[in-house]
Amino acid sequence: MTEPQPTESPEPADRTFDGPGGDSLDTAGNTDNVRELASVPSVEVISRAGVMLMSAAAEKLGLAEEDPDTAPARDLDEARRLITALAGLITSSVEYLGPHAGAMRDGLQTLQRAFREASAEPDPPGQGPGEKYTGPVH
Repeated sequence: MTEPQPTESPEPADRTFDGPGGDSLDTAGNTDNVRELASVPSVEVISRAGVMLMSAAAEKLGLAEEDPDTAPARDLDEARRLITALAGLITSSVEYLGPHAGAMRDGLQTLQRAFREASAEPDPPGQGPGEKYTGPVH
């Protein structure tokens, strides 16, 4: 009986995905049509991260559906994590967000209230998602 001989593996296929701003990135290390990260202002990176966290939390709360209570993607445990991460990002970055800070805070508070409303047993004031960073949300 002979041992199997190693075979040459084919080159991995280049796979692409959309990066920030819709730029195309591929997993082979090529950077076609991609802005270099060094040229992106920090406020833009922070804002985009915040928007991504907000969008993901809204999805996990079921807010994209007509009836959030029956949304198939609803997951309050995941929403709690995303809202807490968003609160930490906004709180620690507020001085850099300039005119966007108010809108980001409003969005965060909206998500915190939606979480409270969606919870079967709401957290005590000050213990909801992200409230250790923002203070109690009523």
